[in-house]
Amino acid sequence: MADCIFCQIVENRVPVPRLYEDDQLIVIADKYPKAPVHALVITRDHIASLTDVKPDQAPLLAHALAILPEVARTLGLADGFRTIINTGPGGGQEIPHLHIHVLGGGRLPGF
Repeated sequence: MADCIFCQIVENRVPVPRLYEDDQLIVIADKYPKAPVHALVITRDHIASLTDVKPDQAPLLAHALAILPEVARTLGLADGFRTIINTGPGGGQEIPHLHIHVLGGGRLPGF
């Protein structure tokens, strides 16, 4: 999608340093961190939200979850981290492109 900021980042039209990337995902630092370490795992394919995932895209989600421990170690989060997927406006999703927040680097507030 031409006007999606995450699609623009994926396509290098908006240059942002990448913390990790492969053929399905990129990981960048969150521009507005909510923790000492706050990264975003972004799908290369534009999927608006978790509610838009189709059954044939399940391997993409499995891959995203499988790389999280490696990404967390790279970010220095050996003692643990939190993952969040905000879904839709009511779930706090601000950018309509599927992404996973990875937070850590200190004591995180409880729910």
